[in-house]
Amino acid sequence: MHLRRRGTALLLAGCLGAFTGLAACSGSDGGAAPDESAAPSTSNTPPPDAVRTEDLPSAGAPTESLPGDVVPSDLDSIVDDYNKREKRRVDHLRGADVGWPQCPDTVGIPEKRGQNQPMPVEAAEFVIVGLTNSPSFTRNPCLADQLSWVRERGLLVAAYSIVSYPDAATLATLGDEGPYDGSNRLGALRNVGYQAALFNVVTMADTGLESPVVWLDVEPVPLFGWSDDTQANAAVVEGTVRGYRDRGLTVGFYSLPSMWSKIVGGLRFGGPEWRPAGVTSEGAAEARCGAQWSFQGGDAVLGQWVQDSRDHNVTCPGVRLQPERWFHRF
Repeated sequence: MHLRRRGTALLLAGCLGAFTGLAACSGSDGGAAPDESAAPSTSNTPPPDAVRTEDLPSAGAPTESLPGDVVPSDLDSIVDDYNKREKRRVDHLRGADVGWPQCPDTVGIPEKRGQNQPMPVEAAEFVIVGLTNSPSFTRNPCLADQLSWVRERGLLVAAYSIVSYPDAATLATLGDEGPYDGSNRLGALRNVGYQAALFNVVTMADTGLESPVVWLDVEPVPLFGWSDDTQANAAVVEGTVRGYRDRGLTVGFYSLPSMWSKIVGGLRFGGPEWRPAGVTSEGAAEARCGAQWSFQGGDAVLGQWVQDSRDHNVTCPGVRLQPERWFHRF
């Protein structure tokens, strides 16, 4: 989620040129840009145990993020009517996202130690908190502290999680643990994705984090690289989405068109989108709300920009009218 740290040359190539990927525009995950064609590396973290659904908290009704279900088609007229009635402009909500990079460098998995990045500015109205220590099946080591920070300030909160491609040991351990036929490769990959979602649902329950939506961050994950098979990558994402939806959560997606297609090809969900603009301005982030930036057929809810070593976010038009749809308040 913090792709700004890939280096100036890559940033300029991606954000000022052909927009070759989110990793070049926002600085999310630390380190050098990954080799997307390389086989996923073996993690130092042992394969996780399977999560059993009977061990999970009770779920709401399964959700489906269908096209047209995110933002009303007559949103402009709704906003205009509201402005006329209230005699004031429906302004944007402004906030931030935090995760493992805001942790001290003494904690985290060996591959992803904290980076001592600053917490949000005092003017933030919401915070989207990362569940993972970058790759799937890891916990943000500062999640409880970050939630306390949000709770003390009475801010709106939501959750995001990074999804990554499994190594061979994780695939062997969890390939049969889910609703898909694990006897074939794609089914096994979907099951691993499903288990990644359940792992994060447990994390949310353990820390008392309620969020009506989980934003799924689909981007290059250095040291935990995606495969060069977009169908296989898409299977992991499909399973993850189903895992969240089966627990009654709405799933949103964080990515950019070029990066999304490079990782998962033509996969489409029509779900809500959170779109980064890189090291730039709030105005540029607001511009990402435009339909031309859609990457999986959904409507824009958030735009992100990086400034002063922080990830800032702004809501797209109309979100202030229904904040409870996207955020929880402690």
